[in-house]
Amino acid sequence: MLDFTKHVSTRLRLLSTPQAEPIPGSTQIPNSAGGYAWAVDHWTRLDRFLVLGAEGGTFYVGERELTRESASAVITALAEDGARVVRRTVEISESGRAPKNDPALFVLAMAAALGDDATRAAALAALGRVARTGTHLFHFLRYAKAFRGWGRGVRSAVARWYTERSPNDLVYQLLKYQARDGWAHRDALRLAHPKAPSSEHDALFRFATRGWEAVAGSPALRTDVGARLEAVQALRHMSPVEAGRVIRVYRLTREMVPTELLVHPVVWDALLERMPLGAMIRNLGVMSKVGLLVPDADATRTVVARLGDRGAIRRARIHPLAVLAALKTYAQGRGMKGQGTWTPVAPVIDALDGAFYLAFGNVEPTGKRTMLALDVSGSMGSPVHGMPYLSCREAYIGLGSGLTPLTISPRQRLDDVVNQTSHLPFGGTDCALPMVEALKHRWAVDTFVVYTDSETWAGAVHPAQALRQYRERMGIAAKLVVVAMASNGFTIADPDDAGMLDVVGFDTATPQVISAALRAAVTR
Repeated sequence: MLDFTKHVSTRLRLLSTPQAEPIPGSTQIPNSAGGYAWAVDHWTRLDRFLVLGAEGGTFYVGERELTRESASAVITALAEDGARVVRRTVEISESGRAPKNDPALFVLAMAAALGDDATRAAALAALGRVARTGTHLFHFLRYAKAFRGWGRGVRSAVARWYTERSPNDLVYQLLKYQARDGWAHRDALRLAHPKAPSSEHDALFRFATRGWEAVAGSPALRTDVGARLEAVQALRHMSPVEAGRVIRVYRLTREMVPTELLVHPVVWDALLERMPLGAMIRNLGVMSKVGLLVPDADATRTVVARLGDRGAIRRARIHPLAVLAALKTYAQGRGMKGQGTWTPVAPVIDALDGAFYLAFGNVEPTGKRTMLALDVSGSMGSPVHGMPYLSCREAYIGLGSGLTPLTISPRQRLDDVVNQTSHLPFGGTDCALPMVEALKHRWAVDTFVVYTDSETWAGAVHPAQALRQYRERMGIAAKLVVVAMASNGFTIADPDDAGMLDVVGFDTATPQVISAALRAAVTR
């Protein structure tokens, strides 16, 4: 007998449709790989862009097209509820959920230009919360220029960015973040025309717009703020040892030190004393190159201790991907750009390994049977947005493995696990495999967690159908959590199925969201 019901059935859980075809009666659309998936709505697309960005594009879609698609979703969301877009942008930016802050600044600039009056006002009022540094401000101004001019609202918002800071904070911003993207504080101040709230602010504005000569000897700067300004000017004429003493006294950062001094260990030793944790992680290679970080050195012990401080990591909003990128770069002994090389120090590598796991929040155990599946297809070999040195599958090795058995353990070093995962064989994408294999072997699973870009196409059954078949035949109300690896518009999770969930991000929030989903009940 020919079983026609294999091809047509009103009970979708019993139907098996090749992934290169849409499920009959569903709202699936073609994905970029030739398969079919569901379109995510513009709010999910907004979240994906805020967290993942679009830099570098994906395996199937170029950066330009991906950015345009994401911007179109932002415009739709702004038209529907501009205030919600601004709130979400601020929330993701402040929580540290995204590896980079640029997407949030871009969305804020769009809201400040394309929203209604209330949305534009809310976006500009939130400028200081999203643009927390001078570099952030310059990025925002570059983005805003593409959408609008310098109206009263922008001038007032930029003016507030400067006037609401204390003199100590302001001088730090002026000296550390001097210029970026063709913008400098001189340009922003001349266009914003802020009214200085104090004589110190006035002197600092004159310093930023006219230089040190315009304020040298000013009575308004006979304070700690003025002393720091003067110290930075004097560094140009100091020896490395003298510069080190001045750096310690005035708490100067690397950006405030002349380039010619940054080849001396004594200078970096002074900088390390109060270096922000994120900056320390980014500069590990340089500090090893100049000879500061060597085995059994005090500086090495300082670095190891700071990388092991869970509270400091959380306060500094250190993203797990930033630690993973630093580990991969530092351990190979050379940067991704330039000619610099160094000899990696084993205790620092071990400390980075530990810091990766400390960057996650504590997750309450669910007691559920969970299968973690990592898509290792060709498209997952593409770089993480904005991090060309990490592939998508390398970025998620900390949380799961694919159906190919991996001989990894909790005691194995992270860089070894990453290397093992990066060499897995790959081929066509079939995200139904976790459910298909679990049913084939009669594995009892409460939740399937799949890390993928949703560009699935190669399987004989769609993931959503495979999950329904698993539920039906195993008698388990199993769930599917899909963790998005790209800011594209697709998902393998059926939006009409309460037991399927889309998640975006790789940060302290992601494991907690998944954990909550696992604990929630599902009605079949």
